[in-house]
Amino acid sequence: MGIFGRKDTNDTATTAPGAVNPDLAALTGEYTIDPAHSTIGFVARHAMVTNVKGGFQDFTGSLHLDGGDPSLSTASIDVKMDSISTGSDDRDGHLKSADFFKTEEFPTMTFRSTAAEALGGDDYRITGDLTILGTTRPLSIDLEFNGAAKDPFGNERVGFEGKADILRSEWGLTWNAALETGGVLVSDKIKLTFDISAIKNAA
Repeated sequence: MGIFGRKDTNDTATTAPGAVNPDLAALTGEYTIDPAHSTIGFVARHAMVTNVKGGFQDFTGSLHLDGGDPSLSTASIDVKMDSISTGSDDRDGHLKSADFFKTEEFPTMTFRSTAAEALGGDDYRITGDLTILGTTRPLSIDLEFNGAAKDPFGNERVGFEGKADILRSEWGLTWNAALETGGVLVSDKIKLTFDISAIKNAA
């Protein structure tokens, strides 16, 4: 099964890209991202030798899921940049400063989807406009659909995992420091990670 339906582990057939199971129409609708059970994170290479992980604690988002035609699905996310957290107050303060995100001038990072496609099985790709520091550039996020369920409170939920790589310099994030041994302190390449749980809106 594809998006909006759990894959049968006993089914060895390969789902062709774009194929849609007829049962998926039941999950078509508008959804609100549940930030208490979702994460938006990132990974940066530090000093050429290790990875530093972080995330954002304050964000909102909505999804429109179309079970009959996944290409009509959409996503919208707004992230409060002042909520950045890497486990170090000093580092977080530097990231909020004029060297990086300039959070007082640019308080929000946004993503607005422009296209979606089924890749086969539970794999999808959503493409859209990512805006950071007032600069908007295209971003494609590879997604895996994790399933759908009704929680004990009666909420209909869907879950996705996503990942994407960006070059931060393309959004004007160019601060760095040279290392005596060669290389730079902070990688240009940043890995973005998404774990999303979304609740279907009441009709």
